Amino acid sequence: MHFSRARKGTVTVRLAPGESQLLTRCALDLLELLGPEAAVEADLFAGLGETVERPQDPAVLRLFPDAYATTDVAGREATADFRRYTEGDLRAAKRKDARTFLATLEAGNAAVALDREETAAWLGCLNDLRLVLGSRLGVTEDTELDDTDDDAPERHALLVYTWLGGVQELLLQRLL
Repeated sequence: MHFSRARKGTVTVRLAPGESQLLTRCALDLLELLGPEAAVEADLFAGLGETVERPQDPAVLRLFPDAYATTDVAGREATADFRRYTEGDLRAAKRKDARTFLATLEAGNAAVALDREETAAWLGCLNDLRLVLGSRLGVTEDTELDDTDDDAPERHALLVYTWLGGVQELLLQRLL
């Protein structure tokens, strides 16, 4: 994968064979994890009094963490309020980024030109993919790829996690 930047602010991504398919599969999995699109209510205030449950899936919780670390009653109530008022919009934004990411990939296309909005969507989607994969794998600051056996199933996922980080870094470097 190679990124280049044009003077007009667009970024061109040149994909090697297989990279588009891997990125597409990852983004489709992310969309599935984010769940279906919520029905849009005509009343902007509809549903604000409803409770939004804390995600039980650690990967989803990593995408939508608790707003407050306190475990006392006031902290739990504040976290529940924050989740109720923000999670729907955050999910919608993450879905939009993933859909934009997918739309720009066009499986099999060797080069993709990204405008500023699409570049931002790529960065957001790549970040979300890494958060989910890192959560699933239990990645910490101490996680080393070299510490896993070559035949271990998680090694392949760690390779994808590391590669996604490299893609993200290359894109950020090109933007700078």
